[in-house]
Amino acid sequence: MPSERIAEEEPCPVARCVDLVGDRWSLLIVRDAFDGIGRFSEFQRSLGVARNILSDRLRKLVDAGILENRAASDGSAYQEYVLTAKGESLFPVVVALRQWGEQHLFAKGEAHSQLVDKRSGRPLARMAPQARDGRVLRPADAEVRKLR
Repeated sequence: MPSERIAEEEPCPVARCVDLVGDRWSLLIVRDAFDGIGRFSEFQRSLGVARNILSDRLRKLVDAGILENRAASDGSAYQEYVLTAKGESLFPVVVALRQWGEQHLFAKGEAHSQLVDKRSGRPLARMAPQARDGRVLRPADAEVRKLR
């Protein structure tokens, strides 16, 4: 049986990212953290995930520097999980997944949650990769340059 690559040896950024946050629970924990959830019990209630799985994913996200433990903001003895700057930089990833899901996984007119700009109350513009000159890029307009 071939040995699996460990994340640090993987030359593909997509593969490294998927190794870290590509499973259902890790991404949904990050999503919930963006929505203001921070306590273990809140994550468990929101996600309905088993305690051992939640504990494992939270530890993995803390070890990776995506979340950090802090004393609870209300002064209680509880700990909270808070997104770090590295974790907050996953925002475009979560938005891209949300927008893809809205476009492809809901029937026309089917109700779903919506991400809006707090200032205007309007839905976010569709995300699209852009060239440095502002042109929207399609898959055929870009290529991955593999390491040799």
